[in-house]
Amino acid sequence: MTTASEVTITALDQLCVNTIRALSIDMVQKANSGHPGLPLGAAPMAYVLWTKFLKHNPVNPEWPNRDRFILSAGHGSALLYSLLHLTGYGVSLDDLKNFRQWGSPTPGHPEYGATPGVETTTGPLGQGFATAVGMAIAEAFLAGTYNRPGHEIINHWTYVLASDGDLMEGISHEAASLAGHLGLGKLICLYDNNNVCLAGPTSDSFSEDIPMRFEAYGWHVTEVTDGNDMDAIARAIEEARAVQDRPSLISIHTVIGYGSPHKAGTSQAHGSPLGEEETRLTKEALGWPPEPPFYIPEEARQHMRQAVQHGRESQREWDSRLAAYEAAYPELARQLESALTGELPQGWDADIPVFPADEKGMATRNSSGIVLNAIAAHVPTMIGGDADLAPSTKTLIKDSGNFSRDNRTARNLRFGVREHAMGAIVNGLALHGGICKPYSATFMTFSDYMRPAIRLGALMDIPTIYIFTHDSVGLGEDGPTHQPVEQLAALRAIPDLTVIRPADANETAGAWRAAMQNDGPVTLVMTRQAVPTLSPDMVGDVSKGAYVLYESGETPPDIILIGTGSEVHIALSAARQLADEGVSVRVVSMPSTTLFARQPAEYQEAVLPKEVKKRISIEAGASFGWHLWVGDEGIIIGVDRFGASAPGKIIYEKFGLTAEAVTAAAHRLLNG
Repeated sequence: MTTASEVTITALDQLCVNTIRALSIDMVQKANSGHPGLPLGAAPMAYVLWTKFLKHNPVNPEWPNRDRFILSAGHGSALLYSLLHLTGYGVSLDDLKNFRQWGSPTPGHPEYGATPGVETTTGPLGQGFATAVGMAIAEAFLAGTYNRPGHEIINHWTYVLASDGDLMEGISHEAASLAGHLGLGKLICLYDNNNVCLAGPTSDSFSEDIPMRFEAYGWHVTEVTDGNDMDAIARAIEEARAVQDRPSLISIHTVIGYGSPHKAGTSQAHGSPLGEEETRLTKEALGWPPEPPFYIPEEARQHMRQAVQHGRESQREWDSRLAAYEAAYPELARQLESALTGELPQGWDADIPVFPADEKGMATRNSSGIVLNAIAAHVPTMIGGDADLAPSTKTLIKDSGNFSRDNRTARNLRFGVREHAMGAIVNGLALHGGICKPYSATFMTFSDYMRPAIRLGALMDIPTIYIFTHDSVGLGEDGPTHQPVEQLAALRAIPDLTVIRPADANETAGAWRAAMQNDGPVTLVMTRQAVPTLSPDMVGDVSKGAYVLYESGETPPDIILIGTGSEVHIALSAARQLADEGVSVRVVSMPSTTLFARQPAEYQEAVLPKEVKKRISIEAGASFGWHLWVGDEGIIIGVDRFGASAPGKIIYEKFGLTAEAVTAAAHRLLNG
């Protein structure tokens, strides 16, 4: 691409910048909703990046070796949509005119999958910044794994445009710290430093030295004092690109709402339309015709649309290099192609074990670690890590080493105690492409720290795996701070998130199979304590969410007991006791309420016949949500209080999570 010494800023460049500004404020004004301030202030830096440096192909937004651009300050979406339209992506002028309207590909905040060229969903501040760190890790890993001397197939940059608000959010601190530690030199953040937030000046709440903070994180830092100085911006970007042993922050001082006579530099420009009169005055101040709206000078259109030809040429050159790579390294090329298309390698599940029945059993976190390693041995781009809990979560890939600035091919990511950034970084790994089923791991109760990132993963429907161990009050002595209660219900409430809580080692193997074959995000929930291993011939299809584990007597049964995870064994013990008493009883293992809810009505009826009203569920978590499966006449045995510090077995007894309690509840139903 262009170097700073080759950049010459012209009147045409200024015309293009003002085209971006005018389109953006017209979008907001027509919608009577949106954020005009950022596009007006940040248009010069975005224009310089997109036209002088960004390697992309508008006619193929999924080209694997493109540079990634993440608008972390997603409220400034009008800026991004203007860039996409002007550079030739599939975003029409009518789409701009339908900004923030029903069914439009130009929603209020950028949404992955809704708009070509949008790399990730942003809006919750800090998320885009942390997700970009994941993309930069993916680029470094794939380059280290597949590039060979003379054959640089993976070689691109990750750029972020971040706001003051992004850098206030705690997730950005976590992610920036890790990025600096890992020396992610292909990551560049353009910081829109305008000193204004939605409610007022940043000085109300924000006074640290941001450049000094990032230097302390191990970043290269430079400043541009005038956000309209495109020459200085270009030089700063080129300087950042020359420093490849650490990420770069470019602090660019801008004026929010630049050009607005009465609102520039104030919070009034942040989150509301300028108004018809102020929009007219702003255009006049920029030397722009007030009418018609959505005016694009033909000279600006043609200049920015050159991105189409440049993109074709960049990809054509890459395709030629890829062909040479395929000839020189055919096996590596096949492996990389499979990874980039998201295909699981043939035989990926060949070594998933079948666990023999064992009354003593093992914790599902342990069996999960065994299955994870059996899969990872056949999936070379499966990487992931934990929040400083690998000895407890059992999620290390054996003999792989730790990903670091000195080892870009290792597959274990040590996130440190940074759960929120971990979730977003794993999302970035998935969004980048080429990383197969990236995963994270921490204790179940700390899913709360990750929830915003998990929610975005579900919103984007991306193939991530979030592993949570220590899944209930059964973890024992660590007490209520570490014992999850409401977290299962909270995760199940997230649309499009598959939550699986297996009962034993064989269900854990099934859970991993389901997770690997699921196109969207999956949460795997594992025990700390040992649970009996069921006979393999008893275990059904976990991918269906629920199945009949045990049945005695007639069909339909007198009563159905439903359990998940470690409580399935309690239900099974109670069922056998009831069967000895002559009761016709069915035990349903329901490792995933979310998967079961997606099954055809016929299958749901076969497992939970409507005519059987006497039902009991047992789960060591909040009872919320179980009414759907138990019905009005059933009984829910759960935990609707915080835990306690004591051995797990004692807690189960005190909380009524026992076969005796289930049997007593069954008697009440049967005799009531």
